Amino acid sequence: MNRDKIVVTGVGAVAPNGNNIKEFWESLKQGISGISPISYFNTDDHKVKIAGELKGFSPDKVLDHKEMRKLDPFSIYAIVATNEAMEMSGLNNQNFDYDRAGVVIGTGVGGIQTLEEQHSTIENRGARRVSPQFVPKMISNIAGGHLALRWSLKGPNQTVTSACASATDAIGIAMRLILSGDADIMITGGTEASITPLTIAGFANMRALSQFNSDPQKASRPFDNNRDGFVLGEGSGMLVIETETHAKNRGAEILAELAGYGSSDDAFHITQPSPGGKGAYKAMERAIINAGINIDQVDYINAHGTSTPFNDKNESQAIQSLFKDHSKKIKVSSTKSMTGHLLGAAGGIEAVALVKSINEKIIPPTINYETPDPDCTLDYVPNQSQDYKIKSALSNTFGFGGHNAVICMKKYC
Repeated sequence: MNRDKIVVTGVGAVAPNGNNIKEFWESLKQGISGISPISYFNTDDHKVKIAGELKGFSPDKVLDHKEMRKLDPFSIYAIVATNEAMEMSGLNNQNFDYDRAGVVIGTGVGGIQTLEEQHSTIENRGARRVSPQFVPKMISNIAGGHLALRWSLKGPNQTVTSACASATDAIGIAMRLILSGDADIMITGGTEASITPLTIAGFANMRALSQFNSDPQKASRPFDNNRDGFVLGEGSGMLVIETETHAKNRGAEILAELAGYGSSDDAFHITQPSPGGKGAYKAMERAIINAGINIDQVDYINAHGTSTPFNDKNESQAIQSLFKDHSKKIKVSSTKSMTGHLLGAAGGIEAVALVKSINEKIIPPTINYETPDPDCTLDYVPNQSQDYKIKSALSNTFGFGGHNAVICMKKYC
């Protein structure tokens, strides 16, 4: 039975290298990094002193100060990115069936900034001084709740936490909710605001983060032989997805087709990927099968590409194992080289980048690729973007706990 296509009609972005879609995409095309010394807190006692912080970000046009006081940054980022996606889709100025519009959003750690602040409060000032807003600011599902409240979205509303695969899983689940008949429109993607003293210290002490503090913009170097860990980033990437029929009926511009989704678990190690990327292989294969295309129809992969020794090697091996000879023809790049790793929001911001790549016929580069790794031998689109007509592409995300999630997008036709 032929299913109705699921299409993307709006995207929004808040990223370390751009506070909106226009800025974000221009930075990706030009290979501009958003990595810089941490300014949010004193790093004198920290091994890692760099991150992908937002710069010059002001949500004032979307939220007033009274609203912002009740929101953790991860919710603020989601609202701002969603507002841009809704504007692009035309839904901010249209009536639609609110009972058949919902939200699935991914986040890795939710309101961790609020958690750390309020823990400091109870330790230093006592229990009576803990804010009554603490719990509703901190819980991971609250960003999705705020999106529903703001846009009267009364359909399914879920929050996904599967580490760095969260947003991609969210997008896949949102697609399936539409296909199952539970909704016509879904707002989906991811959000994260985790650049905090505790998060930086935790990742640094497990040796997951780059310590290339002397030159922050060179620190995230996926697939390069001298990579030494990922760089923590923050932000949100959100999409409006709906059935092709629904989009056409309301006269929406269709940006891309969300064609497939696949997921798996390594069941191997709590933080390390399985040897050879076996779980990644399965997730990519399932996304391709779900999209109804052949392996040799994939032109481009927006890789997980974290800049860690384990991931980049195993992801490359998984691509080679799955695509075999065709892997030599596939373009593979990691936009994390410019944004850092947004954890649970990574799949959201990278899905947004993939939509733009398909529309603009441009593949963003993997910057800081200077010394090839003999274990990573694919075409990583080094250092400069490339003009390229993409018909079908994947976005890969893999996370702690062995989680693997992949979406397949196609040029809409």
